Amino acid sequence: MISKISKNVSRQKRHLRIRQNISGTTEKPRLNVFRSNKQIYAQIIDDVNGKTLCSASSLDKECGLAKGSDIAAATAVGTLIAKRALAANIKDVVFDRGGYLYHGRVKALADAARAAGLQF
Repeated sequence: MISKISKNVSRQKRHLRIRQNISGTTEKPRLNVFRSNKQIYAQIIDDVNGKTLCSASSLDKECGLAKGSDIAAATAVGTLIAKRALAANIKDVVFDRGGYLYHGRVKALADAARAAGLQF
């Protein structure tokens, strides 16, 4: 019998390949995206010091979302992460799509973050 490789295992392998080339520094931290079936999460990470500088998710009360798994939720999270980053004096980031296709919710989050003032 042929065993099928899980989509999440394939995504994790893609993410490891991406992470070999992408790293967040103190001057230009990494904006990481994680997408589950029910929610979407974003973190800005300084890989040199191993610290999360700020984060946002569709679970945050500030977003005020009824459903966290659609494009509207991703747009709200992108706007919120950009607002929190600018409050922490972070303007430039490196975008890490986490092994997901740059499409749908991931693209909506990135476009909203750019529109709110982040540069990547």
